[in-house]
Amino acid sequence: MLLSTFLCLVLPPRNAMLQHDAMSLSGLLERKEISAVSLMEATLKRIDEVNPTLNAIVSLRDRQELLAEAFEADLSKDRKGWLHGIPLAVKDLSDTAGILSTKGGSPLHENRIPEVDDPFVRRLKEAGAIIIGKTNAPELGLGSHTYNGQFGRTLNPYDISRTAGGSSGGAAVAVASRMLCVADGSDMMGSLRNPAGWNNLYSLRPTARFLEDEEANMKECILPYPISTVGPIARTPSDLAMLLGTLVGSDRYDSSAFNAERDVTGYRIGWLADWEGAYPMESGILQQCRDALEVLKKCGIEVEHIKRAPFSASELWVSWTTIRSKMISDTMISDTMIEEFGQDFFLKGDPPFKNEVLWEVCRGIDVSGEQISKAVSIATSWSRCASSLFEKYDALVLPSAQMWPFSAQLDWPQAIGDASMDTYHRWMECVIPVSLAGLPCATVPSGFGESLPIGLQIFSGRGEDSVALS
Repeated sequence: MLLSTFLCLVLPPRNAMLQHDAMSLSGLLERKEISAVSLMEATLKRIDEVNPTLNAIVSLRDRQELLAEAFEADLSKDRKGWLHGIPLAVKDLSDTAGILSTKGGSPLHENRIPEVDDPFVRRLKEAGAIIIGKTNAPELGLGSHTYNGQFGRTLNPYDISRTAGGSSGGAAVAVASRMLCVADGSDMMGSLRNPAGWNNLYSLRPTARFLEDEEANMKECILPYPISTVGPIARTPSDLAMLLGTLVGSDRYDSSAFNAERDVTGYRIGWLADWEGAYPMESGILQQCRDALEVLKKCGIEVEHIKRAPFSASELWVSWTTIRSKMISDTMISDTMIEEFGQDFFLKGDPPFKNEVLWEVCRGIDVSGEQISKAVSIATSWSRCASSLFEKYDALVLPSAQMWPFSAQLDWPQAIGDASMDTYHRWMECVIPVSLAGLPCATVPSGFGESLPIGLQIFSGRGEDSVALS
């Protein structure tokens, strides 16, 4: 890639406004030092400059409508909240009233325009955000590589021949390239952690069942908590905490209590590395993460290498993939889907979605009650094991991914070094310990190797989101 292209895509844009983080922009808008109209104009210009290459923003709303909303924000005497007048785009797995919402470019939803916002989208609007469109996601959110038949591939701003990760790839790229100051994402199997790490950003997967909205859907869950949850992506920890409070609701998390300068002297971190060799790692990943941990040591944090795997990786894999496939299958073959498309729609002919979706659905159909019972038992045992670890450590650490960003032209990597990948998501196995136990997990940038970024997963006990953030 030409150096000039790299500089255009990832270095701060010429317009000084877009170099600010979200909290700084909020303050500038509140003090009337900038206008919402000027911020919207700068945002749309930046999208014009870099989005044709990166393909992070999709379903962008009409320019004049957006400028009119920004003008109304400037005129308003009542400031709605900290996001007042700030342009945001919502991940295209969530519903946005009046805006095309395709579930990641799925042919099943290619023309779908909801009438009602998802609850967290409503909270973003109540805080004053102006929703400009959507961020790209893989079809139905499956796979940590953002591409679909409707909108195409999202590319990594640090090397446009490489993947941006997923499924929150569009969100991460939009923030990394300064098209947005912050963004929402969601995470089932690393979908916040993988793209944050590969785009040199922070993210937080909150404790599962942290969002009030998740309570209403618990009857559909196999575990005592959902396996997927919404969370923030940002360039700074302070922005991450602020957006978390908006996404989950101020009654669930008080963003004002976050202290970026919190003294962490004496904290103990357990470094799990490659889980005693169970997780194949591309050359350079572990060393880059170890280098980042040395920085934490200089802050007074004690880091201990946990050399022996605390739990069977193969059991975690069986439990997770069983529960995941069953949940995906049950969601796809819901009463609503059957009513719309027919009972045998997913099992006959050539269904209009990618192979990974069909694989999950067919696998989920075959899952027995006995298999689910065993999977839940393993998940419960691992949760207890993790709880015992957090009696000794404040947090545990793993790499955010097992490899550097791979070629964007691949559907998924077939191998990591000499280790073959037998499924489309096996190469992301290192995110399962967090997902299966529903733990809060921050992604923290850990530097670059071969000009490509990677991050750390820093996770703590259930409900200890503030520890992961700190």
